[in-house]
Amino acid sequence: LLLRAHGTTPEIYNEAKKRGLKIIDATCPLVLEIHKIAKELEKDGYRVIIIGDYNHDEVIGIASQIKNPIIIEKPEDVKKNIKRILKKIGVVVQSTQNIENTKKIVAELVPKCRELKFMDTICGPTKSYQTEIRSMPKKNDVIIIVGSFKSANTCRLTEISKSLNPNTYQVESENDLKPEWFKTAESVGITAGASTPDWIINKVVEKIRLLNFN
Repeated sequence: LLLRAHGTTPEIYNEAKKRGLKIIDATCPLVLEIHKIAKELEKDGYRVIIIGDYNHDEVIGIASQIKNPIIIEKPEDVKKNIKRILKKIGVVVQSTQNIENTKKIVAELVPKCRELKFMDTICGPTKSYQTEIRSMPKKNDVIIIVGSFKSANTCRLTEISKSLNPNTYQVESENDLKPEWFKTAESVGITAGASTPDWIINKVVEKIRLLNFN
């Protein structure tokens, strides 16, 4: 049984062991660290808040490590999910979460508790890509983001870029590129999700060059 980078629940792991399956644990070390932090916060008496996408496998895996987590996806979810002032709140974050969204949620959480402990568990590459994508759309006419539509961090980059430049397009391969996107463009910025293989990115770059854009 291969456990992918997003991690899994203790129930699945224990069931695999019970059946005698060979387990290959490919869980990202940072995700395992988030599991550890969440359990430590709970042990220290904090009500654990997970900032992340409700149905994302990583978030489900983190939530399964503790007893009563509260998952917050958007700032407006704070009022819906927290009805009273809590004594101690401990916050962990999905590793590929939008940095600005996280800041807004934390700001909403502050008046909801007497003590807040924020653990910044957004991974380094995600921070780097999101910082880059906030400047690139302003410098280029068209932005191409390469990566799967099932990839949370890739879709996050697309979301941020589109808010700054409507001529932003996400593609999974060079076959998704459309010539009309580049008709009036003088410059094209290209980036990719953290999990996108280099060979796919290179093929996209080559295809754009064939369209005579540098």
